Amino acid sequence: MDSVTRSTKFAIAALGAAALIFGCETTRYEPEKATRSYPANLAQDRVAEVQVFNDGDAMLIVNATVESWSDFDLWLNQRYMKRVESLAAGQTIRIPLGEFWDVRGEGPFPGGLLRYYPPTPIRLVQIQTAADAPLIGLLSIPTERELDAAQLKKDT
Repeated sequence: MDSVTRSTKFAIAALGAAALIFGCETTRYEPEKATRSYPANLAQDRVAEVQVFNDGDAMLIVNATVESWSDFDLWLNQRYMKRVESLAAGQTIRIPLGEFWDVRGEGPFPGGLLRYYPPTPIRLVQIQTAADAPLIGLLSIPTERELDAAQLKKDT
C-alpha cells in the first residue's frame, strides 16, 4: 500500500511539474527571431486574387493568378512577418504559423491538439516586395467555425 501511495504522489508531482513547465507559457517568445515592425506608413496598393486558407497550424496560399513574386515579406494581421523565397504563378504553398514572428520576437498561436490558446485567426495577409513598395493584399478565406461564430453574433 505504501508503494502505491508513493507512486501516486510521484505521479501527482510529475503532473504538477509538467503543468508548470507547459501551462505557464503565455506567449510564443523567442527574441532572437524578432523581425522588423509592420510598415504602417505604406498603403495597400491592390488586392491580388490569391486565396489564403487556415490549414490548422499553417497557412495555405493558393496563387491561381499568372503573377509571381520572389524574395518578399509576407505579413499576417499587420504584426507577424515571414520571409518567403517565392510564390510562382499557379503555385500552392503551405507555411506553418510557427514560422511567423513580430518585432518583439513573439509569434502567433498556431492551432493543433495541444494548444493552450485559441489559434490566431488569419484575417489580413499582405505581400511586401521591397522596403518602400506598396503592400499587396491577399484574399483571406474564413474557416467554417469563424463563419458560424459571425452568424451567431449576427442572430443575437
